[in-house]
Amino acid sequence: MLLSACAASGSVAQDAPRPDWSTSDMPSQVGRVFLVTGGTSGIGYESAKALAAAGAQVIIVARHPERGEAAIAGIRRETPSASIRFESLDLADLASVHALATRLNATLPRLDGLINNAGIMEPPQRDTSADGYEMQFAVNYLGHFALTAELLPLLRKSDAPRVVTLSSIAARRGALHFDDLQFEQDYDPASAYQQSKLACLMFARELQRRSDAQGWGLRSIASHPGVARTNLQVNNGFVRRSVMRLVLQPAARGALPTLYAATAPDARGGGYYGPTGMMELRGPLGFARVPETATDAQAASRLWTLSEALSATRFPSGSDRMSASLPVVDRPSR
Repeated sequence: MLLSACAASGSVAQDAPRPDWSTSDMPSQVGRVFLVTGGTSGIGYESAKALAAAGAQVIIVARHPERGEAAIAGIRRETPSASIRFESLDLADLASVHALATRLNATLPRLDGLINNAGIMEPPQRDTSADGYEMQFAVNYLGHFALTAELLPLLRKSDAPRVVTLSSIAARRGALHFDDLQFEQDYDPASAYQQSKLACLMFARELQRRSDAQGWGLRSIASHPGVARTNLQVNNGFVRRSVMRLVLQPAARGALPTLYAATAPDARGGGYYGPTGMMELRGPLGFARVPETATDAQAASRLWTLSEALSATRFPSGSDRMSASLPVVDRPSR
């Protein structure tokens, strides 16, 4: 409860990461199993590469198998002994999320870390997912919400499970548009992206609160990369046209907050990590500023309830760890 209270304050004065923390400070991950969404490029690729180099078994999930094969080949060039494989997942299709979770629940002994990284940014025209939801909300947030729910049995079989969910500095300008969550009335690419990343941050914090209350044993942590040279940024029209391209940091640097959250013994459940330089665009690792909108517990609870309904997934209740072996997904017929 203390950790949750500290995180809710928006800043934590103690146990801050060393500003010069790097992948060389990562403890061995031998024997641990991680899943990284969007692990074929950018922050996800750098995270998967570092985890594999530290000895973890890594599962990269993304939409395109050919990109998965290329990512695995690139990682094995640097770490020939890497234990890494690809699984297909389309976060914009909840049936695909369910299919992946079914495969993994049947084949993995446990899952030690889930990194909810994949995302899309500001498509100029409104598009919808296979389930009819605004695409950024579906991919960045709702698909990860459902994936976490469906993989919770595997996570609870770990002795120290972690869920790391990527947010963004854009979350500071975000709002939850409960009156038009899918931007059907007035689509604005930036506002929809900001909402999705605020939802990710609120989800990470609410997941920690519920884990504490229900005894799930999770450490749920949020991170953001600042402004890094990834496909999201370099393909963004505003960045291409502005001086923002001059402050882009390498993707490997942008991955450090995620890797700290996923592996550091001192990483706090309910915490939020990112760069601490000017406007948190780049710079040394530290605690990221939690926007006031992300501390609204009532809104977070409302979003959680809506997300269970929209995704047809349900997190369990009760603190009996033996229930980790029981299914937690309730998928009513549509």
